[in-house]
Amino acid sequence: MSEKKKMRSEASSSNSNRNNNSNSSGGGNSRGETVVADVGRRRNSCGYCKSVGPTSISHGVWARSLTVDDYQALLDRGWRRSGCFLYKPEMEKTCCPSYTIRLRAGEFVPSKEQRRVLKSMQRFLDGTLDRRSDDLMDTTDTSGVSQTTTFSQSRSPATMKSLRDNLEEKDKTEPLIPYMESQIDKAVQTCIESGDLCSDVQFPKASVKKVAPVKRKLSTEGSEDLLFTSSIAFQIAAALRRCRKDVEHGKSSKLGAWEGEMAADSPKLIAEKLASCLSNLAESSGFLVRACNGHINFYSSERRVDEDSVVSSQNESKLSTSGSCSKESCSSTAQGNPELKRRRFEVRLKRSSFDPEEYSLYRRYQIRVHNDSPDEVAESSYRRFLVDTPLVFVPPSGDLTVPPCGFGSFHQQYLIDGRLVAVGVIDILPKCLSSKYLFWDPDLAFLSLGKYSALQEIRWIKENQVHCPSLQYYYLGYYIHSCNKMRYKAAYRPSELLCPLRYQWVPFDVAKPLLDRKRYVVLSDIATENGEHLPPSILENYEEQNDEKQFHGSDDIFVGEDEEMDDSDFEDSDDELDPESSDVQLPKVENGDVGNVLIGLKEVRLRYKDLREAFGSSERRFMETQLHRYLRAVGTELSERMVYSLG
Repeated sequence: MSEKKKMRSEASSSNSNRNNNSNSSGGGNSRGETVVADVGRRRNSCGYCKSVGPTSISHGVWARSLTVDDYQALLDRGWRRSGCFLYKPEMEKTCCPSYTIRLRAGEFVPSKEQRRVLKSMQRFLDGTLDRRSDDLMDTTDTSGVSQTTTFSQSRSPATMKSLRDNLEEKDKTEPLIPYMESQIDKAVQTCIESGDLCSDVQFPKASVKKVAPVKRKLSTEGSEDLLFTSSIAFQIAAALRRCRKDVEHGKSSKLGAWEGEMAADSPKLIAEKLASCLSNLAESSGFLVRACNGHINFYSSERRVDEDSVVSSQNESKLSTSGSCSKESCSSTAQGNPELKRRRFEVRLKRSSFDPEEYSLYRRYQIRVHNDSPDEVAESSYRRFLVDTPLVFVPPSGDLTVPPCGFGSFHQQYLIDGRLVAVGVIDILPKCLSSKYLFWDPDLAFLSLGKYSALQEIRWIKENQVHCPSLQYYYLGYYIHSCNKMRYKAAYRPSELLCPLRYQWVPFDVAKPLLDRKRYVVLSDIATENGEHLPPSILENYEEQNDEKQFHGSDDIFVGEDEEMDDSDFEDSDDELDPESSDVQLPKVENGDVGNVLIGLKEVRLRYKDLREAFGSSERRFMETQLHRYLRAVGTELSERMVYSLG
């Protein structure tokens, strides 16, 4: 059909001609207009459940321009953006329903773990936290190239000697944690292939943690120290138990006839099997690998002096739960020990634009943290994903309606001693700060920069409410209950999830019980039937369980992380609205008349009802099918305000 080809062409040309509108204000007090090219339904493989087939289903549009008010309204209907591409999961159809999650910044209560992250950062800035990267700021640049180490002349002889002793082992121990984690993951895969573990269960990634000196105990078999440990066997056992429970209740057919030797779901047996598969790791790293009561432990072959002991007796500066550093710049303020190396910390907010230093950091992050190949981290992809934005910038107005930085797309840079260590890609909108992506220096993974940046962004909202009272919320992206590694977002409390049908906000602790049993839930029904909240003790336990499931540094990877999207796989259909594909009753307004949809023909703006007769019967049928889907996705109000571009 000619109209179908026209829409294909429009979507394709929008991809190649999309503009970075972050440098245009829309003129005067005008916030511009939103112009989109509809792509329609998209089917892709899923990056969360790792599906092979096209099980991830969403509606997509390319945005030529997008006002901050319209994007705020789209967020509140479950949309997100990836560069200039906007997408919304079709919740009742997609494999991994993605619920928009937010929290009111003024009501945020930091957890024990989040307070620990703040204190660890302050200790690092004060010089009292030494994690083999204490001199990292002196030894590496942003490209990761080693440089000559320069020690502070003010360090005591004892401190200098301990650091010299540990520098001899730095090159060996620095990459060990991610290496050990990858080897454990390979051991899990080996057990799956040998039939010792079920191949139909999605197991979590391994997490290896360094054992603090005060918690280390000498082995009863010798004088070696316990240096690292992993609790992956407990997580595997929990995954098997959950799957078996689903089978018993008839909710899943997984496990099948699998009757491997670990059928008892015993962490102890699982740990012993995995440890036996790690003999190569023991030989190559020089560590002794043993299973102990369900844990996989890594021991040194001889007694070691750990650099943490150098600072164990030093005083620590306190950092309040709201943070004590200025957003512009701060110097750490360790008291009572002038020998400590203090670091200067800065946070800079800049409009979204290409920065070579940021791109260099992004490449290192993607290659080392996400294991991307260098060829996969192209500058063009980076620009398309994290620099290009359709948002029309709104400058500050001075009338308490716009913050001093304005509304639009920004990069929030984190610098230590002038060195870029993390970048948060964010959108600042009339009601919220929306966190889109974060990338950070892999050498500083121990600082949990993902959690730290989230806390800083929440703090930024609180500080700027005096300039813009409507700025109240922190949007963390999508919460995916069916994906364990995405559940950590509920740790930022009190949070709310967006109902995928009525677009009402429902407290997380009200929604969680049904999400535990069913992937897709009309959340507003839960709130109506049962408005009681879960006890705080259960929520604290929930956070601890999910925080434990994260692999090393994963808490720093996924906050606000969006997929890089494109329109390569989208579906044309002449079916009306596929009513048979869902038993969900849509609100009547969402299936309303498409006559008032605003259509754009170059510079002309017309309602569809004024164009209807210009189409032939077959073209009209196709066009109205697409418009009905579009209206359902964006809602009546936005369909009458945003421009649906046809050329």
